Amino acid sequence: MDLNHPTPNFTLNDLDGNPHSLADYHGRILIINFWSAECPHAARVDLDLLPLIEQWRDEVQLLQIASNDNEPLGALKEVAKERGAHPILHDIGHKVADLYEATNTPHFYILDSEGILRYEGAYDDVAFRQRVATRNYVREVVESLLNGTQVQTTRVPPFGCTIVRI
Repeated sequence: MDLNHPTPNFTLNDLDGNPHSLADYHGRILIINFWSAECPHAARVDLDLLPLIEQWRDEVQLLQIASNDNEPLGALKEVAKERGAHPILHDIGHKVADLYEATNTPHFYILDSEGILRYEGAYDDVAFRQRVATRNYVREVVESLLNGTQVQTTRVPPFGCTIVRI
């Protein structure tokens, strides 16, 4: 995925069967997150990210994409409801994950209001040797975009669970 270029369009259904197209969100900052019902890293990120989305309101849209082949629809619906995460888009056969070259859950792509990719990678700086975050890359990028300032960090390797492709 090339930074500072438009990302490929896609259309996926949410867990209730309603279609969502990337093009539907043009004009807003868009956070795309490859999401999992089973990955503890995805659950940790939801706890921190979902309140931020509420804070940013109508200026920022979050699309979370479930691409794991081993997570059935019922489990996705149950966990999404428990976490208050919506919409969750169902990427059956991980076609969008493959298109975006997503490797992990979570794995973030942030587009500006013109649909240009400005960031790709990890949510924060949590890693095997660093259990507590000291930086939140997604927050930094979104706030830079909201303030009209240059995005400083544009790519960080994602950290989490590997997307299951069977």
